[in-house]
Amino acid sequence: MDRVPNVTRDDIAAAVRNPLAFIAARWTPRPRTVQRSALSALVMAVIIVGTGGAVRLTGSGLGCPTWPKCTDESLTTTSEMGFHGVIEFGNRLLTYVLCAAVGWAIIAARSEKPYRRSLTRLGWAQFWVVMGNAILGGIVVLVGLNPYTVAAHFLLSTALIAVATLMWQRTREGDAAPRPLVGASVQQLVWVLTGVTVLLIAVGTVVTGAGPHAGDSSEVPRMPFDWETVSKAHAVLAWVVVTLTFALWFVLKAVDAPKGPLARTRDLFLILLAQGVIGYVQYFTDLPEVLVGVHMVGSCLVWIGALRVLLALRERPAGPADALPVQEYGATSVSIAGPR
Repeated sequence: MDRVPNVTRDDIAAAVRNPLAFIAARWTPRPRTVQRSALSALVMAVIIVGTGGAVRLTGSGLGCPTWPKCTDESLTTTSEMGFHGVIEFGNRLLTYVLCAAVGWAIIAARSEKPYRRSLTRLGWAQFWVVMGNAILGGIVVLVGLNPYTVAAHFLLSTALIAVATLMWQRTREGDAAPRPLVGASVQQLVWVLTGVTVLLIAVGTVVTGAGPHAGDSSEVPRMPFDWETVSKAHAVLAWVVVTLTFALWFVLKAVDAPKGPLARTRDLFLILLAQGVIGYVQYFTDLPEVLVGVHMVGSCLVWIGALRVLLALRERPAGPADALPVQEYGATSVSIAGPR
């Protein structure tokens, strides 16, 4: 058995002052480890949206009626609060799992050699979005599930997914300047597709905010819009996204684009078809809770698919753009409050 090296007081002091630099000086993860850490953060970002949907669809939005405690007297749920308290408090606990996944991504990115500042920054961006969304989630509870705060809560989760997707992509790329794989007109078409997808998701939050699933068994105010009209507008936007995706695939074939953009466009088209089927089925079956939850997770997959199409339009080979040489950092050279 290998002898465990002695840990000196200086080592302990360095670890306390700057744990990230301390770990990075003693551990070099494999590229696959960094990629998996970024993917785990992305997966958890989608899961937290799914469990948040479960809170709403089971009427457990006020299962813990206050924040940051579950009740005025208890930090955790109590037996008197029953099923709804367990669901709401369980979703709060998953926030810690999400934080752990994001923390793991930050540590892995910080420890990679050579050090890539861009990856660390993307990891910290996720951390601060998670913290902001946790506070916003508390505000949602304190204001009694106001639908506008609920919509903002979901949209901030969508922003987190965007950053996590970008970090996952960047772990599989180099650091040279991006090199476009298609012409400017194709890039413009994809930017339009991405913009309409953002609008589709935003209108989807209005559909939810005006719809019957208020997130709590008691009376909760809804957005003052006609639900049927908003739902039809949402469906029209979905068809616009499908049409743009279909057109993009044909354009990419016509210009003999590389396999990457074609494959990502095909994936998005299939996700959109599945999401559309779920959407119409739930509409004509009076919004069963299970299908609504699946549709919420599907919206995350649509967003990821659209972002992957956008990111597939360029390549970034290995290069020295923001990679730094391997070096030792002093215990006070980096703050744990942000990226190095």
